[in-house]
Amino acid sequence: MSFLDSILRTSIKALSSLYFYLVYKPQSRNKNYTPVSGKVLGNQELSNMIDASLDMWLTTGRFNDAFEKKLAKYLGLRYALTTNSGSSANLLAISALTSPKLGDRALQPGDEVITVAAGFPTTVNPIIQNNLVPVFIDVELGTNNIDHSQIEAALSPKTKAVFVAHTLGNVYELEKIQALCKKHNLWLVEDNCDALGSKYLGQYTGTFGDISTLSFYPAHHITMGEGGAVLTNDPLLNKIIMSYRDWGRDCWCPPGKDNTCNNRFGFQMGALPEGYDHKYIYSHIGYNLKITDWQAACGLAQLDKLDEFVQARIDNFDYLHNGLKDLEEYLILPYAVENANPSWFGFPITVKDNAPFNKLELTKYLEEKRIGTRQVFAGNILRQPAYRTTNFKLRIRDSKLLESKDLEDEHYTLLPNSDIIMRQSFWIGTWPGLTKQDLDYMIETIHNFIHTYLKTSTFN
Repeated sequence: MSFLDSILRTSIKALSSLYFYLVYKPQSRNKNYTPVSGKVLGNQELSNMIDASLDMWLTTGRFNDAFEKKLAKYLGLRYALTTNSGSSANLLAISALTSPKLGDRALQPGDEVITVAAGFPTTVNPIIQNNLVPVFIDVELGTNNIDHSQIEAALSPKTKAVFVAHTLGNVYELEKIQALCKKHNLWLVEDNCDALGSKYLGQYTGTFGDISTLSFYPAHHITMGEGGAVLTNDPLLNKIIMSYRDWGRDCWCPPGKDNTCNNRFGFQMGALPEGYDHKYIYSHIGYNLKITDWQAACGLAQLDKLDEFVQARIDNFDYLHNGLKDLEEYLILPYAVENANPSWFGFPITVKDNAPFNKLELTKYLEEKRIGTRQVFAGNILRQPAYRTTNFKLRIRDSKLLESKDLEDEHYTLLPNSDIIMRQSFWIGTWPGLTKQDLDYMIETIHNFIHTYLKTSTFN
């Protein structure tokens, strides 16, 4: 970098900080609406993104390298690979386990993967897309996480992996599930997209499994706008994941660099001629799922604020829980399992069977009062249109092999809590942009709805 380049760059970044404080500080949002999620950005994010733009380097570069190293160090893992979304991260994680480089442990078409029905579609989709068989386990009410007690009975000789998300940042029984995976030689993949910063036994979630995934969509704990990451401690898995992310190529050279292996023209693989350029040897059926350095620049600044964001989410959750605990006659409030310290993505609420009102009435009231609500993702995903019209093989708990097109009401009864979550559960926000006034308004509004409903019901 020349002296003039350095001076101009420093001046432009200084002007960007001034611009931020004049235009965006304090950050404004519609105070007439209390959103369920959002991003919290500062001048450093803008400065970094402008710095990356001045490089005119449009793919992954120096900011991405710094972000991957810093994220891995934060979590105490050896490897972090960025990708363009949390959904892509999940696809890469499951695809990597099908690699022939894993030998006898590679997942084959028809092998089974334990997951849950009450989750996000792109946790399940990579299982189906890789011609594997999802085995759906029910969840527990209150934690909204996998009921680990059902897993053992659901195993078969074809079960090879467990792939489950920490729902809304709440941590599932990692110690028990990790022990079960070791006992049966199963891969454990943690969908940690909603749980960055959560801990179990003092250890970060996303560090217990063979592979874990993250999302950096604006609703998540830190954001790049779009983006995600795949993490592992295993050097072979890291190399395989990188291959699937980078077109499926066997070469591990970063963009714009050649001959990292010092043997670029010394390979003979497949039916290729000896000495074929390693940069153009493809050992997997892969994709191009990288991010831009501009995104990584934003994420790098966000990572500096992660501890602050996590604490705000914990504090907001605790405040909501204390404010709503007197309504537990009508509502199932969330709780964490022993030894867990969740970084809450949201505050899930389940309307009890005996409540004189239902979820739809409560959520419509909250939205009318300008409080954002969301479903607990897909509810029972097997009832969703896409999973009724696309035929694939599956099992439900310890059932026989089924075709999705043949599912009937009797099959859904095997997932009663997933159906309850679909009909009776929703969540409200815990994100760091919420103020005490926002939280008080949410608590007050839920109380007002229930008290008004009870008075009306009693009067009628």
